[in-house]
Amino acid sequence: MNDTVTIRTRKFMTNRLLQRKQMVIDVLHPGKATVPKTEIREKLAKMYKTTPDVIFVFGFRTHFGGGKTTGFGMIYDSLDYAKKNEPKHRLARNSCEGNHGDVVRCCILFNWWSGRPC
Repeated sequence: MNDTVTIRTRKFMTNRLLQRKQMVIDVLHPGKATVPKTEIREKLAKMYKTTPDVIFVFGFRTHFGGGKTTGFGMIYDSLDYAKKNEPKHRLARNSCEGNHGDVVRCCILFNWWSGRPC
């Protein structure tokens, strides 16, 4: 992991109904490419004293000019609650459940049909 990458959370909310904490994540990475989601999950796990397998991050967009990326994250109380509430494609991306090849195959077929790149 690179030390010049800074992760800040804002709009933090504890959702007791779904047994999770949800937040907006700002990743500051000046002069560097976009930070991998696995690295973001590991840093969040250290910040919130949990394991990376219960952390789900998605929806990241890099701001114009680079250096700052914003996305959304959720930290579940346990993996069972995550499997119950998270969509199947996000579970597959986090490699909790299912075969990642199925998601890739679905993505390829969908994009072939719509004409967009995957």
